Amino acid sequence: MKNLQIRNSLILLLTALIWGVAFVAQSVGMDYVGPFTFNAVRSLIGGIVLLPCIALLKKINPSEKKPEDPARAKRNLILGGVCCGIALCAASSLQQIGIAYTTVGKAGFITAFYIVIVPIIGIFFGKKCGISVWIGVLLALAGLYFLCINEELTIGRGDVLVFFGALLFAVHIMVIDHFSPLVDGVTMSCIQFFVSGIICAVPMFLFEKPQLGQLLAAWQPILYAGVLSCGVAYTLQIIGQKGMNPTVASLILSLESVISVLAGMVILHQNLSSREVLGCVLMFAAILLAQLPQKPGKADTPENG
Repeated sequence: MKNLQIRNSLILLLTALIWGVAFVAQSVGMDYVGPFTFNAVRSLIGGIVLLPCIALLKKINPSEKKPEDPARAKRNLILGGVCCGIALCAASSLQQIGIAYTTVGKAGFITAFYIVIVPIIGIFFGKKCGISVWIGVLLALAGLYFLCINEELTIGRGDVLVFFGALLFAVHIMVIDHFSPLVDGVTMSCIQFFVSGIICAVPMFLFEKPQLGQLLAAWQPILYAGVLSCGVAYTLQIIGQKGMNPTVASLILSLESVISVLAGMVILHQNLSSREVLGCVLMFAAILLAQLPQKPGKADTPENG
């Protein structure tokens, strides 16, 4: 049992590593293609990659019983996939546009703000928040101040866009929380990627009109974000969380924000000021507090990338 916990912890750490480095891929991809092009191709690749993963997971973990109402289960699966796809499209588009105007480290920590927001949104659905969550919200707001607002009391356009993207990622998590008990999570994720990719393709053709040469030039960051961040990392998250304490799993996955800073420094040579580092520290403390065990109830698990 102990070996299994260690293995799953390492799998989740690998997931966080993939998601953290994905911010670098998103930033580099913007040098070649527009944000809607990047997200459209990335999402469609992610959906395609998940197709064999679905078949593999069904072989490893065959369903014990069929749903009592197959028609209703199918409706829930399609509705859940479409709703998740719309939310993911909106959130990832704001994040992708924002990354062009800020550093990947800041983008990683601002995006992680959704982990604090999810419990707050849960209040409107009858879920209670403990004192640690409210302290986490205050710390997160302080962290955002130091991260985003400079000494001249101005805020960057990219930081604002990524922040609103984080709010929409919180909505995305709540939609997943509603539908995931009703359907197969990996299959719903596959549908959401195809829906997100198709929706992003509309503004891609209307406003960006990408050329084949641009896509070929951006093949490395697009493939990383599509294959590894969407397909592989999501599947690893599903496998790694099996039998793990949800709080421990959440804490490991939240390391993606730290990894995004390190990846930005090592790969893109983007450094943070002392003020921004303080903001990161406060944000990470808020993330940890938001994931401390609450009274018995549903635990929300972070998902991104």
